[in-house]
Amino acid sequence: EFQKIVGSLIELIDQLAKAAESEKMKAIGAWNLLKSIAKQREAQEQQLQALIAEKKMQLERYQIEYKTLCKIKADQNEFIDQFIFQK
Repeated sequence: EFQKIVGSLIELIDQLAKAAESEKMKAIGAWNLLKSIAKQREAQEQQLQALIAEKKMQLERYQIEYKTLCKIKADQNEFIDQFIFQK
């Protein structure tokens, strides 16, 4: 009788150990997945920061170009006005 009780207790402990090991592996897998996702987000954030910097530089170039074109337009309009008044 004692052997049966001890045997079933050992079997139960074995099952609990396997279940605990299984849960431990699931937790490790979930932790690794979380770390992987965090690294992916960090890489994506760096890419977006680089893209933002690139777009800011492009905007600055466009603003300079726009100011230059406005000045050219003003100069040309002034030339046209002077040309018309000379006639």
